[in-house]
Amino acid sequence: MGKFAKILLLSVCVGFLAVKWTEPTFDAESLKGARVLVTGASTGIGEQLAYHYARFGAQIVITARREKVLQQVAEKCKNLGAQQALYIAADMGNDSDPDKVVDFALERFGGLDYLVLNHIGPVPFGMWEGDVEHVRWLMKVNFFSYVQMAWRALDSLEQSRGSLIIVSSLLGKLSSPFVAPYSSTKSALNGFFGSLFHELSIKKSNMSITICTLGVIDTETAMAKIGDLTIIPAYPASDAALNIITGGAKRAAEIYYPWPTFIATISKDWFPSVTNFFIQHAIKYDP
Repeated sequence: MGKFAKILLLSVCVGFLAVKWTEPTFDAESLKGARVLVTGASTGIGEQLAYHYARFGAQIVITARREKVLQQVAEKCKNLGAQQALYIAADMGNDSDPDKVVDFALERFGGLDYLVLNHIGPVPFGMWEGDVEHVRWLMKVNFFSYVQMAWRALDSLEQSRGSLIIVSSLLGKLSSPFVAPYSSTKSALNGFFGSLFHELSIKKSNMSITICTLGVIDTETAMAKIGDLTIIPAYPASDAALNIITGGAKRAAEIYYPWPTFIATISKDWFPSVTNFFIQHAIKYDP
């Protein structure tokens, strides 16, 4: 490793440690009784988010498409310590369902302290073959419904000094082959809510926005698609969920999990050729 590269790496490490050293500490008690809405909560990261919030004693509304599974998750949340665990089935591809879910939570709780947007639509893994309608539909589910729900909850989060948590992906910052529609929706999330973060800061808003950049997580869906194809290690969904929750509770502007995702996001600007080579060879897939 050259002298410049060593200095650069050391600078990144020092900067990372400095940020970690000065950031606020996590107060678990602050989540006790908190009014939380979690989307995409029937499986994967969303399910783990619900369980962690339950252990912290929060009041939870969970939503996804499958009502029977939601009922089971809500029951487990009650057993884990949630003060309340309610559910409402919804399809985020439906024009009215995003508003319906937020209204349900507001009516039941009288307000919200945390809105955690985590849901995604199904995405095929492979070369894009011109299915524009699928891209349009996926943008509606993965992006427009987020915007719709955020706007619906904005006043309540402002009044409660609440937090809007956006679960995004490294693929929204670092494009990868075989997931073009998915990557485009995550890029849109980063752009829109990154801009909204600045607007709220300028107007000295009471609410916070946390954008979560996640790497490969060992959800059932992800592992079924790329588990045998990628050389990138998968990290536990439960740990990802806990990092999302603590980041939102500390009102962090961004979180990265696992930590190498942060290095990956800056490597594309510092070492574009190396980064592109790695991206194109990290997945053992022959289209």
